[in-house]
Amino acid sequence: MEHDSVAKLEFVVSMTCNTCVEKVEKVLSGNSKIIGSKINLNIQQVVVDTALPFEDVQKLIESTGMQAELVGIGSSMGKDLEPLGAAVAEIRGNSVKGIVRLAQLTNNLCLIDGIVDGLSPGYHGLNVHTYGDLSNGCEGCGEHYNPDNKRHGDRLAKERHVGDLGNIKANDGGRAKFRFTDKFLKVHDIIGRSIVIHENQDDFVSIDGNSGKGVACAIIARSSGLFQNSKRFCTCDGISIWDERHVPNVGKVRTEFSQP
Repeated sequence: MEHDSVAKLEFVVSMTCNTCVEKVEKVLSGNSKIIGSKINLNIQQVVVDTALPFEDVQKLIESTGMQAELVGIGSSMGKDLEPLGAAVAEIRGNSVKGIVRLAQLTNNLCLIDGIVDGLSPGYHGLNVHTYGDLSNGCEGCGEHYNPDNKRHGDRLAKERHVGDLGNIKANDGGRAKFRFTDKFLKVHDIIGRSIVIHENQDDFVSIDGNSGKGVACAIIARSSGLFQNSKRFCTCDGISIWDERHVPNVGKVRTEFSQP
């Protein structure tokens, strides 16, 4: 297990009784990659320390038949550690959809955890770009975020753009799952900028990596850190946090769903 990438994940889980708690405890304790967990039935909260991707932990909890939503992510290093920042980017393209979550684990270590569907199989360049302008798709995102005027390079290179995050690999079904930590990226510096996934593999040679145009992108938005989101139901129409993922934000379907 990559101990430097262990994070604390906070989920809201639709638990209603002690039996629910026992079921969640059982699936979590049965996984060797779960370092620790705490469950609070009164506020329907499950907190997990792990190096697993957030989606894997969510699926593990939901294997009990209950619904789970990630509401906070942060460092697992000490219960009194001040939140250092968290962000989320909801990836969109013509046929691409996904989510990337970022959390500042320490002052010098940022966690990047994502899952993206709809990509062509193979490698794709992943970069933080300077601007968060999506008015013309990914075209307005500008160049790689490079505040120190460095050369382009691989994510693990000694010299690189701050925004150089290397390549992600999509499987034959078009899904890319990735989770890694980075020593250059700082969450507080990239809020409002963008994440771009490119059509080709980054070769780390030219200034843009010869990775082609962006096929999907997202603005990096601030998100809740640990224990900062107590929401369980939408105050406007009473739809639960677990059902929101299945219901449109507006329109007839949402209106019908919210009616008693």
